[in-house]
Amino acid sequence: MAPSWSVSSLGKKKVLFIMGTTGSGKSKLSINLGTQFPCEIINSDKIQVYRGLDIVTNKMAPSQQGDIPHHLLSIIDDPDYDFTANEFCKHVHDALELITEKGNIPIIVGGSNSYIEALVNDPRGEFQSKYDCCFIWLDVSLPVLYDYLDIRVDEMVDAGVVDEIRREAFDPKNADYSRGVRRAIGVPELHYYFHILQNDSSDVDEAYKTRVFLHAIDTMKINTHKLAKNQVTKIKRMVNELGWKMTRIDSTQVFEAVLRGEDYNHLYQEIVLKPSVEVVRRFLEH
Repeated sequence: MAPSWSVSSLGKKKVLFIMGTTGSGKSKLSINLGTQFPCEIINSDKIQVYRGLDIVTNKMAPSQQGDIPHHLLSIIDDPDYDFTANEFCKHVHDALELITEKGNIPIIVGGSNSYIEALVNDPRGEFQSKYDCCFIWLDVSLPVLYDYLDIRVDEMVDAGVVDEIRREAFDPKNADYSRGVRRAIGVPELHYYFHILQNDSSDVDEAYKTRVFLHAIDTMKINTHKLAKNQVTKIKRMVNELGWKMTRIDSTQVFEAVLRGEDYNHLYQEIVLKPSVEVVRRFLEH
């Protein structure tokens, strides 16, 4: 039986956005929705467009992508290249054409909200004249999210993020942390630690190295908290000042269960996935 929904309406093609802070589960939800609908995913994280640093940039491994096509992921080889909002918009428009021509639904997923705003609210209004948008906002209480993000940083360390950054991003002479992939949280924070290791001498004892390392990890956690808070502020501005209509899904209970070490799958299904599927279904049926 053919589905009762359509990928276009009143001459406009439909686009789904998954909004939220770092660590809020946007990528997981997009993959889950991709198993329910014929979707392709467009990355809107301005750091994940760079090749490499997969751990520190939290890229979903190919084995986790569920055979769903992904766009704008690891497309820039030069770590110092300045990938602008204008370039992002051009790449997204190209991807949207490819996806919608196949009759699939684009899901734009990522936390670079300034780039998303530049895309949707372009000066000429071209995007909104061509596309009908649905926004799902995965929200998590910040105190709960902060605890989760701290654990995630520790897990990144266990997964080898320190070696990854030293191997792929550390530059003792010409590092510019204001551009390119080196803006990723973790890269600038570990620079001084790597500098000490690079210029190791008998004057620097192991206890000092450990203190410097632990301080770098703590700073990573603090800066990740700041990023999450800023992302929430930008999303609220989109809703309250720009008038974007978003469906907010509060997944705090899911994250609380994760922090307690409990099985959270049932909660995730009931609180996040089922409501999101219903939102998308109504959007496509409209």
